Amino acid sequence: MTTSSSERGVSLGMPELPAPDYPDDVRTRLERDAREIIARYPDSRSALLPMLHLVQSEEGHVTRTGMQFCADMLALTTAEVTAVATFYTMYRRRPSGDYQVGVCTNTLCAVMGGDAIFEALQEHLGVGNGETTDDGKVTLEHIECNAACDFAPVVMVNWEFFDNQDVESAKRLVDDLRGGREVAPTRGAPLCTFKETARILAGFPDQRDGAVEATGGAGPASLVGLKLAKGEAHPARVVHPRDAGPHEEPHDKVHEPSPTEHLSSHDAPQDTSASDPSHPAGPVAEEGE
Repeated sequence: MTTSSSERGVSLGMPELPAPDYPDDVRTRLERDAREIIARYPDSRSALLPMLHLVQSEEGHVTRTGMQFCADMLALTTAEVTAVATFYTMYRRRPSGDYQVGVCTNTLCAVMGGDAIFEALQEHLGVGNGETTDDGKVTLEHIECNAACDFAPVVMVNWEFFDNQDVESAKRLVDDLRGGREVAPTRGAPLCTFKETARILAGFPDQRDGAVEATGGAGPASLVGLKLAKGEAHPARVVHPRDAGPHEEPHDKVHEPSPTEHLSSHDAPQDTSASDPSHPAGPVAEEGE
């Protein structure tokens, strides 16, 4: 049994018509912004990434009109622009919500509850991955690592962090977003809409009062290793092999492990052919010998 091209979703009809242009007033405004972006770079084509954020800030996703505009301004082909726009997941290819809610489902966040949060939000909002609620407020998606593993599981809204989430807190978060209630990220600037976020990513200043000063840094969990390296924290607790219990070293004494001591119970010596006299190492006999 064969499948027709229409059933496969393949169109063999007339080529797609050229993308419509922006209205004159919109194009004039975008051209002014585009020239400011292009002026930052010695080679105009280097401006493509922020230009795509610029056109995304206009319509909430990168449309054919936006890609044609970028091609015109940068003397590129639409194929070159499309190749970039489809490569990076931050560029949306279809209409999306005011708030992009991304649930990290990479390894650590997943096992800490990210998978459960994502599944619960799909049911709670009635949408699947990459889909938008009927009110146009929230687009839900699973995302890759956000380099915030020490705050797992992490949810992001328009690229702002919401750390240490669980199913119930994530449900409250999306309900507040849909209800128009003020929502504050765990760290970083106050939330703005996805279009406003896209304009900031295009390289234009965030004009909101206090937004720049509110940007957050690394949390305490992220800085422990740095403090240890600088000698600013107490020595770590030493965990001895499985036949001995852990103990705390005095804070005024730096522990110097012996060559045979292991700092993790997972590194404790095991009975192997090299260490167990009853199982000496030696050549393995061939079958039948």
